[in-house]
Amino acid sequence: MTVSLIVAASENGVIGRNGDMPWRLSSDLQRFKKLTMGNTIVMGRKTYESIGRLLPGRQTVIVTRQADYAVEGAVITSSVEEAVQVPSAGGELFIVGGGEIYAQSIDLAQQIYLTRVHALIDDGDAFFPALDRENWERVEATEIGADEKNDYPTTFEIWRRI
Repeated sequence: MTVSLIVAASENGVIGRNGDMPWRLSSDLQRFKKLTMGNTIVMGRKTYESIGRLLPGRQTVIVTRQADYAVEGAVITSSVEEAVQVPSAGGELFIVGGGEIYAQSIDLAQQIYLTRVHALIDDGDAFFPALDRENWERVEATEIGADEKNDYPTTFEIWRRI
């Protein structure tokens, strides 16, 4: 099973602000849905609570330190290491955030689906860790322009562990 990270991050690594994304990017949300559908997604409790519901068509694993935390229909684990052991019907397990979960899981991943948001976000409070270019190579990049449904131009990138 492949463990992948999927994330949208600004040029300065921002992925969130006040429990939400600091942009509106319809193309990124469509990509996220297409890639994760039929697979398992792993997220931290704060990310789950910011979404507010389980995403249809995907098995959800929530990582939390709260021993009594329960969400009907989700698998609850106490660590990222435990979460990545949950089998994915689609063969790929996606780590979907937030910042702390990305930091804990980047060394476990074989692949990263990165939407590079071409903007500097000054007031972000959640960040994606910097990629060590000695361990990762970019194997694909597709430019997406800004328009009425996408606040900023982006690049859809795929990175693979070397």
